[in-house]
Amino acid sequence: MALEMRDTCERCETSLSPDGEAWICSYECSFCGPCTAAMDAVCPNCGGELVRRPRRVPASNTEA
Repeated sequence: MALEMRDTCERCETSLSPDGEAWICSYECSFCGPCTAAMDAVCPNCGGELVRRPRRVPASNTEA
């Protein structure tokens, strides 16, 4: 099962790109860096820890 890469912060609705910085809890609630800092890295939805979301780099169209 793949990680859901939500594209907006759930608090301020700032865009979150798949290859940019974002923070998630174990339920995949997603937040931007400034909101995560303002919330002391605690998810307001479940009370869980917010950790750095892995980045998803777009696939290259070049052949090896």
